Amino acid sequence: MQIPQSRGPVSAALIDLLRSSDSDSSTEAALAAALHERTAVALATTDDLLLDDDLQTALFMAYELRYSGLDGVDDAWEWHPDVLSFCADVEVDFEIALRERASVPELPEPGVENVATALFEFTGADSGPSVSRYLAKKATDEQAREFLILRSIYQLKEADPHTWAIPRIRSRAKAALVEIQADEYGGGRFDRMHSELFARTMRGVGLDASYGHYIDQVPAITLTSSNMMTMFGTHRRLRGAIAGHLAAFEMTSSQPNRLYGNGFRRLGYDKNVTYYFDEHVEADAVHEQIAARDLAGSLATDEPELLEDVFFGAAAGLFIDGLAGHQQIDAWTAGVSALRTPATAGLPA
Repeated sequence: MQIPQSRGPVSAALIDLLRSSDSDSSTEAALAAALHERTAVALATTDDLLLDDDLQTALFMAYELRYSGLDGVDDAWEWHPDVLSFCADVEVDFEIALRERASVPELPEPGVENVATALFEFTGADSGPSVSRYLAKKATDEQAREFLILRSIYQLKEADPHTWAIPRIRSRAKAALVEIQADEYGGGRFDRMHSELFARTMRGVGLDASYGHYIDQVPAITLTSSNMMTMFGTHRRLRGAIAGHLAAFEMTSSQPNRLYGNGFRRLGYDKNVTYYFDEHVEADAVHEQIAARDLAGSLATDEPELLEDVFFGAAAGLFIDGLAGHQQIDAWTAGVSALRTPATAGLPA
C-alpha cells in the first residue's frame, strides 16, 4: 500500500528511516536515533495514545510491513532492529492503555461451556453506540460511503490479523480457528474471500477498493483498532487476547451486518453491494458458536492461565469499537464528516 502521509514528528521520522535504504550507516543511525527520541517524547506527552494520530499512524506503518508492505520501502525493514525497537516502545504503553481502560468482566471458572456462556453474556450486554442501527435508519448516502471507507482499513485485509494466532495455539483451539479462517478466505476461492466481497461492495458504491487507498482520510481510532489486532496477533504471549478478540468480533457481527445490509438497501443499492453484509449474517451466526466454544472456550480450558487475557481481548475489542462508534455517530448527528477530511474530498459525486 502507499506510504501514509505523516501526522506528526514520529510518523515523519519513521518515513524518513524507511526511505533511507540507500543511505550510509551513519545517516541511518542518525535517523533511527531521531525516531527513538521523538517516540519517547510523544509517549510521554500524548493526551491519549489510543487517539493519537501521529503514534497510531507510525505504528500502523511499521505493522504494515508485516502484511502487504509499503510502496517504495525495502521489505528488509520488516524485521529491522530499529523498526522492532520502535514497535516495542509503543506497544508497552499501548497495551497498558488498553488494559487500564477496557472493562474486563468477572471471570468464569475454566471450562468450555463456562467460558462460552460468560462471553455470550458479556457481548450481549454491550451497550456501545449502534452504528448499524444508525446506518439502517438514518444514514445518508454520503455517510454510508464514509462508513465503508472507515471499515476498509481492516475489511480489505479481513481475517489476516487473527490468522497470526494459528501457529501460536494448539489442539482444539487451532482447529477451530482454522475452520473460521477458511471461511473468511472463501474456502480457497478468491471471489468468495470476504476481503474481496467487501471490495465488491466498495466498487458498487463508486469507491476505490485498492487496499489502503483511503488511509490518509481515516481518524486515529480506525488505525488503533487495526493496530490492536496486529499487536495481539503477532505476540505469542497475547494469544489469549487475539482469541478473545475474535470471539467478541464474531459474536457481535451477525445482527449488525443484517442492519448494514438493510441500510444500503434503503439507500437504493442492489445485491451486488449488500452481498457482503448478507453473507456475514449467516456466516457469523455459525462462527460465533465456534469462536466462543471451540476457540476461546477450548483455549482457556486447555491453558487456564490465558483465561483473563481471553476476556481482556474481548473487552478491548468492544471498547475500541465503542470509541470508534461514538466518533462516527457524533460527527454524523452534528452534520459533519467522520473522516479527517471532508466527505466530499476524494469521493465520487
